[in-house]
Amino acid sequence: MKNVSLLAAAILFAACQETPKREPIVVNYPTTKKVDTVTNYFGTDVPDPYRWLEDDRSAETEAWVKQQNAATFGYFDQIPFREDLKNRLEKLWNYEKVGSPFKEGDYTYYYKNDGLQNQYVVYRKKGEGKEEVFLDPNTFSEDGTTSLMGLSFTKDGSLAAYLISEGGSDWRKGIVINAETKEIVEDTLVDIKFSGISWKGNEGFFYSSYDKPEGSELSAKTDQHKLYYHQLGTPQSEDKIIFGGTPEEKHRYVGGSVSEDEKYLFISASVSTSGNKLFLLDLTDPNAKLVTILDDTDSDTYVIDNVGSKLYLVTDRDAPNRKVVMVDAANPTPDQWEDLIPETENVLTPGTGGGYFFTEYMVDAISKVMQYDYDGKLVREVKLPGVGSAGGFGGKKEDKEFYFSFTNYNTPGSLYKYNVETGEYEQYWKPQIDFNPDDYESKQVFYNSKDGTKVPMIITYKKGLELNGKNPTMLYGYGGFNISLTPSFNIVNAVWMEQGGVYAVPNLRGGGEYGKEWHIAGTKLQKQNVFDDFIAAAEYLIANNYTSKEYLAIRGGSNGGLLVGATMTQRPDLMQVALPAVGVMDMLRYHTFTAGAGWAYDYGTSEDNAEMFNYLKGYSPVHNVKEGTEYPATLVTTGDHDDRVVPAHSFKFAAELQEKQAGTNPTLIRIETNAGHGAGTPVSKTIEQYADIYGFTFFNMGYDELPNQAVLKEFKD
Repeated sequence: MKNVSLLAAAILFAACQETPKREPIVVNYPTTKKVDTVTNYFGTDVPDPYRWLEDDRSAETEAWVKQQNAATFGYFDQIPFREDLKNRLEKLWNYEKVGSPFKEGDYTYYYKNDGLQNQYVVYRKKGEGKEEVFLDPNTFSEDGTTSLMGLSFTKDGSLAAYLISEGGSDWRKGIVINAETKEIVEDTLVDIKFSGISWKGNEGFFYSSYDKPEGSELSAKTDQHKLYYHQLGTPQSEDKIIFGGTPEEKHRYVGGSVSEDEKYLFISASVSTSGNKLFLLDLTDPNAKLVTILDDTDSDTYVIDNVGSKLYLVTDRDAPNRKVVMVDAANPTPDQWEDLIPETENVLTPGTGGGYFFTEYMVDAISKVMQYDYDGKLVREVKLPGVGSAGGFGGKKEDKEFYFSFTNYNTPGSLYKYNVETGEYEQYWKPQIDFNPDDYESKQVFYNSKDGTKVPMIITYKKGLELNGKNPTMLYGYGGFNISLTPSFNIVNAVWMEQGGVYAVPNLRGGGEYGKEWHIAGTKLQKQNVFDDFIAAAEYLIANNYTSKEYLAIRGGSNGGLLVGATMTQRPDLMQVALPAVGVMDMLRYHTFTAGAGWAYDYGTSEDNAEMFNYLKGYSPVHNVKEGTEYPATLVTTGDHDDRVVPAHSFKFAAELQEKQAGTNPTLIRIETNAGHGAGTPVSKTIEQYADIYGFTFFNMGYDELPNQAVLKEFKD
């Protein structure tokens, strides 16, 4: 499809009067060459004409990216209210944001952003002393694309190690400093990936990484993760491999964490994103051998705390909604486990602090928090400030108070100081934001999916919403990897709702909202359930007059990008706009890039067997764009440094859409340069991205000016 005139879809602004169609916008799509590449899967030849776009280091791919961005931004330039959206996003974003304080040594540390800073700054205070900057990532690079991605202190707080990401990459560098003077104490460590830093006294720390791959570090496969120990004062080349260095210990994800009392090192080893083996090493015994806690990957299990040799573990083994068990470190295998906090009908996520367990339960994706002692006795239910999501219930054993956060879709996150003995809390910090939560409301509904499964969805909008089928609606989903979507405030969603938009989030199968069974119901040969749940959510919104096809946009990122890609190719008639972000779009080859093979627990792979291959091919977005089909207005978004879901997924999907789109709707791709999968993206880039995304969405719903101009006039005045 070349040099096609695009006519953004016209919509009805009044019941009996149609808005005249605007003049068509001409988009000069770049020519995307096709190559004769074919792969045979179980006797079936599958063409892959755009495989050359997988080479992220080639001059041809670089030129294609520039040409696509030129076409896309040329289109954006003709959206009359794009700058208004950017200005409103900046205005609303410009308020102070503060993270929960935490104590290290003699100081209290906290993250803070004064409003529009590209990256959060780490501050600290000693007692009631003066606030000072500890680390300012905004000074790490001129354009704000180098971000702080981890900070870990020794137990006495005298040393700190922090991780940085450059350009959004998952590869990290590690820097060790004297916490008092903030001076760097040794050479920078490199090539750390999918890892935190866990100190062993003041002598050194554990971290994980892969061998640097041959070829492109942004796309080449990485599948043998190794846990290292770095001794301070020695070169990284001498770091000792603790686990993962042999064929027998080969796993895709390996992590190590030191217990709070520094007695044990706990090692987790996984072949995929679900299920792990678990080991321990007694750090007080220089001759200690690795002790196996779990030697299979049939469960997700981790140690949450210990008191001497008594270990407390969180597990979904024989408990799909998770429970807390205890066992002695001398004989820690599952046959010795004793239940401490049994499984309930709601999913458990526990934390520890002040000598207590704090168990957050999800009740239809809403937080409920209970406090237990270490004998498993219920102390109290923590009555939360409202209906929404609570987080941060935890701290060190000696803490007598800590801080937790509370938010929901229409309430900006606030911080509360909690007394662990009395259970009383007070508001510690509340954001001063140009947005009134009282003007908005959230409603939880339940709808039936295709197979009759009841699925919850939270719908948020401005009070007084008229159910006339004409409200611009953003349907956001994820549905995978046991990840739960719980209510939280987001500035970009606030801007959407200010404009009269509806924001709807269903809790699809594949997520973790109802435990392991809910997750499994959206994996492998049941993945279609996720798409059916999402389609049914859209149909519910339309049937109940929240919106209509002409005013509906669907959005999701990563696995959610796959969700959008599969939904729009299966039901292109259902929505007006599709917004797949950093999506997994080529389901036949996803496992050949970076750590993608680790996603096989959820997806299966095209190499497993003929049944799995055919199932994946049946919904893979890249392979299901049909010639002669009218697809919704589509804006694919990705980053050129995304080394989690490599941008080739999005490149190939966009090329297929541009070739085969039969209608007049635009099919564009926006490729952020020097950006990755999303974490650490500078605020300035994020604001620009959403001005473009929302501008594209409103424009293709037929708006020539924003629905609520009064808001824009108010903030301009």
